[in-house]
Amino acid sequence: MLATLFDFPFEDRRKLTRWSDVATAAPESGIIESEDQRREELIECLTTFSELFHERQKNPGENDLITMLAHGEATKDLPERPFELLGNIILLIVGGNDTTRNSITGGVLALNENPAEYDKLRDNPALISSMVPEIIRWQTPLAHMRRRALQDTELNGQKIKEGDKVVMWYVSGNRDEEAIERPYDFIIDRAKPRQHLSFGFGIHRCMGNRLAEMQLRIVWEEILKRFETVEVVGEPERIFSSFVKGYSKLPVVLHPKK
Repeated sequence: MLATLFDFPFEDRRKLTRWSDVATAAPESGIIESEDQRREELIECLTTFSELFHERQKNPGENDLITMLAHGEATKDLPERPFELLGNIILLIVGGNDTTRNSITGGVLALNENPAEYDKLRDNPALISSMVPEIIRWQTPLAHMRRRALQDTELNGQKIKEGDKVVMWYVSGNRDEEAIERPYDFIIDRAKPRQHLSFGFGIHRCMGNRLAEMQLRIVWEEILKRFETVEVVGEPERIFSSFVKGYSKLPVVLHPKK
């Protein structure tokens, strides 16, 4: 999907997920061994997209994201600001990789941990439409974002000074008993399933939220057509990160429909 959105050379598509993993990984994660390795791989990413950017300036594609950036009034000069170019590319790559991928895995795990909900889904596949946002809430694939306060303020009695770093824990908000009924339960037919913070809020709301929901909806439509059950047969291995709430491994057995 990322390769399609970027019109990236399809034979090199695995580089996109690799760069996404490298961008958010700590040296203790097993993905990279040092900050120097991260820097080298991200420079490779920058070089690749700089070349692609210049190519699309000369030969525009058909509505791919790189062509849009290369010809957008506010973004066409990004190669002159290479680290800003890299930041925008990494934002798009991470936003389209870690989030959806870990929500797919998290959905499989949640259904196995809540077999009554899996029964509901098999009995009524139309529930996919409400299950998808519930998976995204339940998983909260990006656990938090950090911002810096632009002015002194007070929030719920807590004084925040200009320049203070403020962490917004989306994963905590998605378990808020005052906002969500039975927030610790995985319920695929909630009345208001899109009432969650996994996509952020306001002007910072994820611009790819509808695409993410569509991807998850389609993957579950296809899973239900082909498999009676996706059975989890071992403990999940979680990645070493306080930012990306994800998995490095989830062993499953696929049971085809008879």
